[in-house]
Amino acid sequence: MPHIPARSAVRLSLFLLFLGALPSAARAQDPRVGLKPGVTDAGQAAKGLSLVANVPRPAGFFDPSGVTGAFGNSDLAFRAPFVFQGNYNGFQIWDVSTPSAPTLRTAVVCPGNQGDPSVWGNLLFISIQATSARLDCGNQGVTDTVSADRFRGVRIYDISDIDHPRIVAAVQTCRGSHTHTLVPDPNDKGTLYVYVSGTSVVRSGKELEGCSGLRPEEDPNTSLFRIDVIKVPLASPQDAKVIAHPRLFADASGAIAGLAKGGDNGPGTQMTSETNQCHDITVFPEYHIAAGACSGNGILIDIGNPADPKRITEVSDPNFAYWHSATFNNDATKVLFTDEWGGGSAPRCRATDRAEWGADAFFTIADRKMTPASFFKLPAAQTEFENCVAHNGSIIPVPGRDIFLQSWYQGGISMIDFTDAAKPFEVGYFDRGPLLADKIMQAGEWSAYWYNGHVYGSEIARGLDILELVPTDQLTQNEIDAAKLVQMEQFNPQMQPHITWPAKFVVAKAYVDQLRRGKGLRPDRLSKVADELRAAENGSGARRQATLGKLALRLDGEAPGAGDPARVRALADVVRGLISAQP
Repeated sequence: MPHIPARSAVRLSLFLLFLGALPSAARAQDPRVGLKPGVTDAGQAAKGLSLVANVPRPAGFFDPSGVTGAFGNSDLAFRAPFVFQGNYNGFQIWDVSTPSAPTLRTAVVCPGNQGDPSVWGNLLFISIQATSARLDCGNQGVTDTVSADRFRGVRIYDISDIDHPRIVAAVQTCRGSHTHTLVPDPNDKGTLYVYVSGTSVVRSGKELEGCSGLRPEEDPNTSLFRIDVIKVPLASPQDAKVIAHPRLFADASGAIAGLAKGGDNGPGTQMTSETNQCHDITVFPEYHIAAGACSGNGILIDIGNPADPKRITEVSDPNFAYWHSATFNNDATKVLFTDEWGGGSAPRCRATDRAEWGADAFFTIADRKMTPASFFKLPAAQTEFENCVAHNGSIIPVPGRDIFLQSWYQGGISMIDFTDAAKPFEVGYFDRGPLLADKIMQAGEWSAYWYNGHVYGSEIARGLDILELVPTDQLTQNEIDAAKLVQMEQFNPQMQPHITWPAKFVVAKAYVDQLRRGKGLRPDRLSKVADELRAAENGSGARRQATLGKLALRLDGEAPGAGDPARVRALADVVRGLISAQP
């Protein structure tokens, strides 16, 4: 089983120290260090991101007698013009037609933990895991060991009337649903699959037939070491049901518990988790693959038949405590996994914490195998009163670059360039000071996602954050404007879309900016290219086409000898696309 040995981790640590990613005296100079604490008036530091709006949690989603309240916000899903924000006590639907002035459209109280959402057309899916959650959404809980009132699984809402969501199905599973992933059927648009990741205790078989918490050697039908697959007929979602329990954690010999065993990996390494569950699965339908962050392993999965996913390969890492979430780059040649060391409630970004722990691990993908490339850890040390560790994020669609937008709980938000998977670096950030000055409380960005030109952060205690990208020395306005061209009707972060850019002059300009920054083409030649693009953009008809045609041919000829031939060819392709594009 491929893994990163301890000696490789040492080499990577030295490399990260060179980059300034390890805790050091240099980190103390970061503007994020020493920010003023506060609930609504905390100090802020930002680079490349500007906060345009923050809206607090509405009534029913906080305890007025407490500082942060009992019910934290969780994950996000998107369907224009709405943001669906999960919460341990239900969910909220925000209208973000005007991102600088979001308005609460609907708030549904339905306790369950943790309330992660996904959306598909007029259906909303919510993960429910708590043993106290009820079928009737009551807040009185469930205390009996076996109860017909308990609900643990995935709720499905009809949101065709956005102001009045209506439960149409409640699919029970043995371990509940900590998270879930929607998977479309490539051959049947009328069918949707849901991969359910349960991480909690197994319920009694007396409560739900077939459930078993025994080890596989005691019961080969154990509810451990598997995921659940729900089939949803979109024309009749009320008929949704569990149809399969894939054993993704079996090894090549078929041993159910064949992957990471968990435990102590020795001096200088983490105490890792056993792989008997997935925390999160990210699917990439365009490439028929998925990446499972599965407690003790990162797993690559074949989803060509979404009803029957198959494990392709896996990696482990003695520096990872708990494999939490995964994200591919746009052509599925790289994947990153996050490590939720400390479970998200502990301060794991202190100056004394190792840079490989609670970080991102980047892998390249080739021949259906993952090869380790590097680690990245938040470079700004946080205090002992800030829960902080690598958490959820998504790709920012800047053409020609792989940029990951990531939340770090009270470590804020980072933008990480991993175009070179061996040398990831931070492009920008947004951070607040601690919630409290002398006590750790659950707060910070649960998730941060790019959607249709803005960044949305689910702040556990402080509500919904909306930010916009601003230029830096590592991100130009042209690159930002090119990213804004990518518009999606709906977006679920666990279902990664393949991104394409329209033939627009700003996309070509973004490539020119990148070639200038990376010295991929001679400065005098880049100036000439910029002049020719400007002339073509201001021209029309046959003259524009002739200018663009000549430019594309010259770029083709210059690419082999350029410092960055791949990006020069990409620029040439955009220029060719502009010839036939509408002005």
